[in-house]
Amino acid sequence: METTQAAPIKYDMDVVRWFSIAAVIYFVVGTLIGVWIAAELAWPALNFIPEIAFGRLRPLHTNAVIFAFGGCTLMATGFYIVQRTGSTRLWSNGLAWFTFWGWNLIIVLAVITLPLGITQSKEYAELEWPIDILIAVVWLAFGLNYIMTIAIRKTSHIYVSNWFFMGMIVMITYLHVVNSLALPVSLTKSYSIFSGVQDAMIQWWWGHNAVGFYLTAGFLGIMYYFVPKQANRPVFSYRLSVLHFWTLMFGYVWLGAHHLQYTALPDWTGSLGAAISLAMIIPSWGGAMNGMMTLSGAWDRLRTDYILRFLVVALAFYAMSTFEGPVMSIKTVNALSHYTDWTIGHVHSGALGWVAMVSIGALYHLVKKLWNTEMYSDSLVNVHFWLSTIGTVVYIVAMWVSGIMQGLMWRDYDEYGTLTYTFVESVSAMHPYYAMRTIGGIIFNLGAWIMLYNVVMTVRQAGATRLAKAVTAQA
Repeated sequence: METTQAAPIKYDMDVVRWFSIAAVIYFVVGTLIGVWIAAELAWPALNFIPEIAFGRLRPLHTNAVIFAFGGCTLMATGFYIVQRTGSTRLWSNGLAWFTFWGWNLIIVLAVITLPLGITQSKEYAELEWPIDILIAVVWLAFGLNYIMTIAIRKTSHIYVSNWFFMGMIVMITYLHVVNSLALPVSLTKSYSIFSGVQDAMIQWWWGHNAVGFYLTAGFLGIMYYFVPKQANRPVFSYRLSVLHFWTLMFGYVWLGAHHLQYTALPDWTGSLGAAISLAMIIPSWGGAMNGMMTLSGAWDRLRTDYILRFLVVALAFYAMSTFEGPVMSIKTVNALSHYTDWTIGHVHSGALGWVAMVSIGALYHLVKKLWNTEMYSDSLVNVHFWLSTIGTVVYIVAMWVSGIMQGLMWRDYDEYGTLTYTFVESVSAMHPYYAMRTIGGIIFNLGAWIMLYNVVMTVRQAGATRLAKAVTAQA
């Protein structure tokens, strides 16, 4: 009796390839802008025209690294994971391409408007109202396609990575919509419908949850798929991963007020934000340990698997930054850290150490799978790992020292009860650390250029191999 084998599933991977390449390009561009604005603070003469001044380029940097690089990484990995874990093609390949071109149009519009000073002046939500509407439409297209692909899956189980992605999609939808509610007065100008303290509260409800759901939940979805895959081990505790998901979903929404300690915001809201921030250390560390313990029996692979190194170091930074943030939210600590470079150091320990590192590891893994080839140079992956690690450490140490020094100088009094240092003296004292931060950024950005070169050569290598095979087959 003849047995028939099921035909292999032909996944929709072209859009994933394009998102992956776009992510690497935006990684280079976003970090390069970061280096430039760091240099502008160290050497103010570089702010020689308004369009490239720090105030104009800083939001372009954050949008480039968070929404261009981070967004393309999330969409590449999301569309890949949902197909592979559901054993099905995308619900709509056409909608996936709409998402790709729509998202890139948003990025182009950001590149045009932000240097011109067209902005709502809201952290991580600077883009004006027409672009905000476009963001909502494209994001909903991504979300609809993702959730409908889950609905048509061929497997009975929904793997935990998909829960993290769906949680991110739902939360970011209403966070973005509510925070962006505005009254337009022209095509390029609008005013938030909220005012004063309410505006600040809504802004940081969005601001911290952009970190909590976009830059944490989404990238944890990446971690829970790519760490087990790269380590070739099952996730250490699936129950712990589900617990991690639900505590994150219910806990993170309460934290935004800890950004507004010692402001006009009611005192109890800041206290509530700080208390829940401290409680969130437990699930965050549980998730980090879950990822780390997935390597049980495979630690020796770190000697030769440079992609796995990126993923493991990312988990270490995730654990560190999710401890540091809650500690900084405590009022007595916040009295020292508020408005200082310590906050910048904390943000970048999470951004460079956690988000960028886990993204780099996932993208290297994806490139090999999508083009069915080995990396052009494993040695360059190793060089990139060390440049990323060293650059990140130099950057955050510079900001930690600068920030704590700032805080101490600002609150130091002499025996007459007057401030010991003027504000200008504190700015002058920060200069060596701003120069040090720029050097750290240059080292990190150099690694991004190496990644771009390695990925381009890998794609070319895969194309040459396919061509050679086709010629051999015809012969």
